[in-house]
Amino acid sequence: MAASTTTVLSIPTHAQSAPAVRVRTNCRRRITPRAGHALEILGHAIEYLTDEFVHSGMSFSSNNAQLEAVQLLMARNRQVYFECPEIPSFGERCRALLHRPVM
Repeated sequence: MAASTTTVLSIPTHAQSAPAVRVRTNCRRRITPRAGHALEILGHAIEYLTDEFVHSGMSFSSNNAQLEAVQLLMARNRQVYFECPEIPSFGERCRALLHRPVM
């Protein structure tokens, strides 16, 4: 007997391939449980589609719907990740502490 869960993800067809706002990519982020779950689901979907693509032996082309789906999922994955708040580095926390106004 197999158990399955159904999760509905709303993915707009106009998802951007790159974030419009400049973001720091080398910093840590505070990922909420909800965002973590979304990233996990998106990661599994991306992995599944890429495995299917490789095993089917299809060639790369600009009109391949399967590749477009992978790109769409990857764009959504980046969007979910970059929406998570950044965790300040140790240096940033020290600078903030030293520049606090004295009361």
